[in-house]
Amino acid sequence: MAVSIHATAIVDEGASIGEGTSIWHWVHVCSQAQVGSSCSLGQNVFVGNKVVIGNNVKIQNNVSVYDNVTLEDDVFCGPSMVFTNVYNPRSFISRKDEYRNTLVKRGATIGANATIVCGVTIGAYAFIGAGAVIKDDVADYALMVGVPARQIGWMSKHGERIPLPLSGHSEYTCPHTGERYKLNGNNLECIEK
Repeated sequence: MAVSIHATAIVDEGASIGEGTSIWHWVHVCSQAQVGSSCSLGQNVFVGNKVVIGNNVKIQNNVSVYDNVTLEDDVFCGPSMVFTNVYNPRSFISRKDEYRNTLVKRGATIGANATIVCGVTIGAYAFIGAGAVIKDDVADYALMVGVPARQIGWMSKHGERIPLPLSGHSEYTCPHTGERYKLNGNNLECIEK
């Protein structure tokens, strides 16, 4: 499958774009960026130089993916959500050598207008609610909401809330996929069907 790049988009020479990726209106992808296959970069998306984007990643309109952000396969970034890369910015102090790494693991969803403070890891299949502010690491499958964000539950790979407590020992089977989930203390694990 060919890469689709809208006429208004700018993809700097040297950028790596995977097969089947769609780059929409007024997108800018910098020269050292790595974008996987079957991705969608919505209107007005910016992708910095030191960015790695996996396969099948959906980045909705008005999102800037700044240097030192890595998005693994199947990540969803909702409209106008925000990544940062400097913890304590000042316009009169250059802090480009102080960028903090941010990792969003496979299958995670970040809701519209959420803010991800740099230096965190968002776990696999975690679900960040719209408008949430993430300032600490997020566990796999965690459902996070609020400012600052707090965990209020668990989400399945299918994107449905799992009716389990936040901690303890119990199991759940997803009615959509048959996948089983096991809660061990404060960690949720998916046991393949």
